[in-house]
Amino acid sequence: METIDTLDIVQTIVKALDGKRAEDINVLHVTDLTILADYFVIADGMSVTQTKALADEVEYQVSEKCSRKPRSVQGEPNGGWVILDYGDIVVHVFYKEQRDFYKLDKLWADGESVDISSWVVKEN
Repeated sequence: METIDTLDIVQTIVKALDGKRAEDINVLHVTDLTILADYFVIADGMSVTQTKALADEVEYQVSEKCSRKPRSVQGEPNGGWVILDYGDIVVHVFYKEQRDFYKLDKLWADGESVDISSWVVKEN
């Protein structure tokens, strides 16, 4: 059985989020900062409906392309925040106002930002 590199899974997550028009996708490499995960992927949707759709799409794409299921899914889509925990990767999908409130990007700013520009579609 072929093993899939963690960064390949991160790329699958980013592409899934981008495909559903997530806003402000940010990937932080946090291995040296925490034992919680190697990568945090943070993104937001423009409505609670989109936020739920983003989380569902990530779960579907990672399952289909990487044969991985999240260890846990937490949060409340109607509350504006869903967390998909893949062990080495934690995906935070926010409704925009919730992301602004929790400021995870600022909290984990010491993490190394991953260049995802080649994984996302450029809009005109």
